[in-house]
Amino acid sequence: MSPDNPAPPKRSEIRPGVAVWVIEKENYGTNKYVQGIVKDVLTSISNHPRGIKVRLTDGTIGRVQWLVD
Repeated sequence: MSPDNPAPPKRSEIRPGVAVWVIEKENYGTNKYVQGIVKDVLTSISNHPRGIKVRLTDGTIGRVQWLVD
């Protein structure tokens, strides 16, 4: 995976229970992604250039870069 997905998933594609790859703020521009299950969707707008912010079930907060297939 390369840093910063230029077309991250839209909010309509992300809901609790979905498996995703996120990037935490301190890791922007790196390839230090975290995989997890969405607990809460934190971004209220439908789209964000860096990705929709979520809280994972383990408490990690980050922006969704990819959905897990």
